[in-house]
Amino acid sequence: MNNTPEKHLHIVSFDVPWPANYGGVIDVFFKVKALSENGVKVHLHCYEYGRKPAAILEEICFEVTYYKRDISKKHLFKNIPYIVSSRSSESLVENLLKDNFPILLEGLHTCILLKDKRLSNRKISVRTHNVEHEYYLNLAKAESALFKKYYFYNEAGKLKKFQKTLARAHQLIAISQKDADYFAAHYARVAFVPAFHPHKEVNIKTGKGNFALYHGNLSVAENFNAVRFLVNEVFNDLDIPLKVAGLHPPRHLIQFLAEMPKVELIANPTDEALNKLIQEAQVNVSITFQATGLKLKLLNTLYNGRFALVNDKMLSGSALDSLCIIANDAKTLKKQLKRLMKTPFTEESISLRKEKLALLYHNGNNVEKLIELVT
Repeated sequence: MNNTPEKHLHIVSFDVPWPANYGGVIDVFFKVKALSENGVKVHLHCYEYGRKPAAILEEICFEVTYYKRDISKKHLFKNIPYIVSSRSSESLVENLLKDNFPILLEGLHTCILLKDKRLSNRKISVRTHNVEHEYYLNLAKAESALFKKYYFYNEAGKLKKFQKTLARAHQLIAISQKDADYFAAHYARVAFVPAFHPHKEVNIKTGKGNFALYHGNLSVAENFNAVRFLVNEVFNDLDIPLKVAGLHPPRHLIQFLAEMPKVELIANPTDEALNKLIQEAQVNVSITFQATGLKLKLLNTLYNGRFALVNDKMLSGSALDSLCIIANDAKTLKKQLKRLMKTPFTEESISLRKEKLALLYHNGNNVEKLIELVT
């Protein structure tokens, strides 16, 4: 007879974590899945604003409850950041008060709960997905539309102030080593647990492909700026075909790429189609102009693709430096692309990937550490 007491955990998610198709929700979904598979009864609470309730969440969780996120403009005029103020629910608090189970808050977005005195005696951990005010400052710098630019700068200021609320949490669980170092300089209890992800094994082709690939959410200014930089500054005089794949490319990007003879745009590819592109590319190019959070698309590349050519901001405390080729300017990117296009990817390189990724990004090891921390 098993006398081990059941472990229950409330997880409050900033969004419905299915489909798991962008950075933040990928970590939430695969974390919930790993916890459930390891016997934790997950009570999942999701803020809903556009994504539908998902049957798969009911299958893997003990219970799932949805709350409407209030996205009205009135929250823009409050002192609390919009991403926090718009995620406030009395019925969520009432549900949390029905028991005494520990709580895991996903992102600063859900941390208005830390200000609620009724929950002050509870063990509340926060999964930090970013240093949010830095992230918003970088969004502001990348944005050209005036209203959006103002909104991002304004939100960054509010987020920096609101971040002090994290002192009320039992502990912070950072998604990257860089973020863990930042938070450890400001708060007492900080742990690093790498991102949870869908990849179980390395699945890379040996040999050579005949094109380079850039992929990302193309509706985000940071990503379409990266594409423009690659096309204008790096691939402009290279005889190397570039494929650009991603969600929701804006019209200006579609028009821009249509005029480039050696560049092919693949808009809104399915997961299967994107995976095939990652596997068949000779070089997966991943660059970013902001060193914030963990870029989960880099993990996807390392589990499934040949050479990963990145700039150092892409690595951002991920501890994946030794598996990537790093180039920080157009000249070096060109030089490395020319070299890598001629270099076959070997079994030896695949073995190194397997070894390194298993060491740090193995969901099984990381979930054990997480259970120890939060339950």
